[in-house]
Amino acid sequence: MSKKWVFRTPGIPDDFFIRGSVPMTKEEIRVITLAKARLAPGQVVWDVGAGTGSLSVEAALQAKGGVVYAIERDSHGVSLIETNSRAFGVENLRILEGDAPGVLRELPDPDRVMIGGSGGKLREIVAESCSRLKPGGRIVINAVTLENAALSVKLLDELLGGSEAVQICVARAVRAGNGRIMRGANPVTVISAEKGESNVAG
Repeated sequence: MSKKWVFRTPGIPDDFFIRGSVPMTKEEIRVITLAKARLAPGQVVWDVGAGTGSLSVEAALQAKGGVVYAIERDSHGVSLIETNSRAFGVENLRILEGDAPGVLRELPDPDRVMIGGSGGKLREIVAESCSRLKPGGRIVINAVTLENAALSVKLLDELLGGSEAVQICVARAVRAGNGRIMRGANPVTVISAEKGESNVAG
């Protein structure tokens, strides 16, 4: 079934996507991640650890005329990305099955990098991404664990000379008896940085 997102703003509802058992970047986290990435038409975007492809699909809609590369090592995740990509009719989304950072070496240099899952190779993925990122490019990392958040800040400070971080705590209303209560989701730390002309990591 084809789905359309006709709005200029991001934030496609979660239930628009096929999820399965693969982790998915939730709607509110996607909105802030995309805002921090500052996407524009014509950009080359890497989405590393793409999961179900919800973020990749939204990025592809924002970066028309460019290319979004969704990198996912789980074959079930790859299948879900393909399904979600077809459902929204995005034609500028390319899907690569494989482990980062190795598979990244096949791709053109990015204007933007978004990192979700890292498979325990966050340090290597960030190093490769910062090295390949074009001057003026941006990198955004979504960290669920405290350890990955701290490591992300440390790496971006070292490789790009600085970073910013925001922790997002989202609660949604759910039915409870005759009323509703707010049920909180796990907080996510979004760490971002920009590569200046002098920040040549390598």
